[in-house]
Amino acid sequence: MYVCVCNAVTDTMIRQAAAEGVRSLGELKRHTGCASACGSCADFAEEVLAEARGIKRFALPVLQAA
Repeated sequence: MYVCVCNAVTDTMIRQAAAEGVRSLGELKRHTGCASACGSCADFAEEVLAEARGIKRFALPVLQAA
């Protein structure tokens, strides 16, 4: 699936980058171009990268107004 439409970066490409040693969004940008145009994919790209590295990321709970 495409994660970064602007630069045609897929989740498979992000997983491959992680396997090659990419550890941060900055490194991912340099390695694949992901999130280097509009940046709207940055959060999801970081999630895919973290998952590929075996790191569990937890989203903050959504607070609802009382």
